[in-house]
Amino acid sequence: MAEQKVGKLNQLERTLPEGLLADAAWMERHGYSTSLRSQYVSAGWLVQPVRGTYKRPLGELDWQKTVVSLQKLLGHALVVGGRTALDLQGFSHYLSATGPSTIHLYGTEPPPGWLAKLPLKETFRFHRSQALFKTLAESKAHLQAGTLREVPGPSDWPLVVSTPERALLEMLDELPGRESFHQVDMVVEGLRTLSPRRLQALLADCKSVKVKRLFFWFADRHNPAWLKQIDRAAVSLGSGKRMLVKGGKLDPKYLITVPEDLGAPV
Repeated sequence: MAEQKVGKLNQLERTLPEGLLADAAWMERHGYSTSLRSQYVSAGWLVQPVRGTYKRPLGELDWQKTVVSLQKLLGHALVVGGRTALDLQGFSHYLSATGPSTIHLYGTEPPPGWLAKLPLKETFRFHRSQALFKTLAESKAHLQAGTLREVPGPSDWPLVVSTPERALLEMLDELPGRESFHQVDMVVEGLRTLSPRRLQALLADCKSVKVKRLFFWFADRHNPAWLKQIDRAAVSLGSGKRMLVKGGKLDPKYLITVPEDLGAPV
């Protein structure tokens, strides 16, 4: 019995990397019953950051290891997107020295409930990909279309994130409630090397008229080289006005209200 317990512990060291999280279902699949998990917790071989989660005592928990656990260990089809993905790829003008306070996650199904209860300083905000995209909502489709990529994460574990092209549309979707026009304007100004082919595919698949109009409005302001290669006629911008800013000025071309103090295109 003792040999079996030692063998299971050795197996745990091989299958549960330091710092990563497992849930009860993962533990059960790997042969660790409820009673055995309780013994390991009592002995200090496992710790429980919150009920239903387990990690080895070595390796401090942070948001990146948590997301890697969801993506690589637990099989959740969640990706880091929006402003968080742009931050990770060096496109933010407002990087905090302590890192992001909100982690934007995208997927067709929400993350497990314990994610919001973890003792982390960051908060996670989940977005349903199907609210923004049609055929590209599934992460597998995004991988095939080249709109997801891996970036260096904790230790040897990469994070799956939105490409800058997809992350830009995700961030525009947050306007005006959770993002400011001025912050987005600074980010778009730095996006000089985007892929027109990828943007074209994303715009064609995008369900949000607001996002598509904002995309062209910001792009026209900064006139990057890639804009000339976008086929505008292939992108439906809908009809009718979109009142985005109370008391703002109406742009006659895109029929959206924008802040008065942003001025004309640069």
